[in-house]
Amino acid sequence: MSQATPEALTRLMQEFEKLPGIGPRSAERLAFHVLKSEKEEALALARAIADVKQNVRHCRVCYNLTQTDPCPICADPRRDPSAIFVVEQPKDLLLLEDTGLIRGLYHVLLGHIAPLDGVEPGDLTIDALVERVKAGGVNEVVLATNPTMEGEGTALHIRSLLTPLGVKVTQLARGLPAGSQIEYANRAILKDAIEGRRDM
Repeated sequence: MSQATPEALTRLMQEFEKLPGIGPRSAERLAFHVLKSEKEEALALARAIADVKQNVRHCRVCYNLTQTDPCPICADPRRDPSAIFVVEQPKDLLLLEDTGLIRGLYHVLLGHIAPLDGVEPGDLTIDALVERVKAGGVNEVVLATNPTMEGEGTALHIRSLLTPLGVKVTQLARGLPAGSQIEYANRAILKDAIEGRRDM
C-alpha cells in the first residue's frame, strides 16, 4: 500500500481482505465506505462485531448458535423432543426452520466427515448426538446432511451408530439434488425433502 494511505486505513483494508470472497478491490471499497460513513454508523458496525464475538456461542444441547443457553428452540416446550433433525451447519438449521414445517428439535454437527481435509467423526458433535438419543425420548432422527459425498458419508456413519439404539433413522428425500447444498435450496425444494424423507 502507498505511503500516502494512512496506516489505520491500510489495516482496515487488510482486515476486510481476510473475509471470504473479498479481494483487494472489494476490501478497498469497503474500507472507504466505512471511512465516508457517519461516525455513529461505523461505530455501530464495530459494536455489532464485538457483540457477536462476545455473546454468541453454541447451545450446549443442539450446538446451534445462540445468546442464551439452551437456545430458544431447545427451550421451547411446544417443540416435539421425539424428533431430532441433524444438520451440518447453523445456516442449514435456519433454512429448515424458515420452512415452518419442523416441529421437532435440531442437532448441528458443525461440519461433515472429510478425512482428506483432516475432519474425523471425533471433530464433530456426533458423540453428543448419540448421547441425546441414549438419554431416551427420541423416536426419530432425521439426517438432513447435504447431498454431497461428504454429507452422505457422514449420514451413513451416524446411521451405523444410531441403528443399534433402536431409534428410527430417516433422511431427507431427494427433493435436494445430489451435489447441491441446503443453503441454496428454495422453500419448495426443502418442503418436498422434509415431507418425503425416507428410511435409511
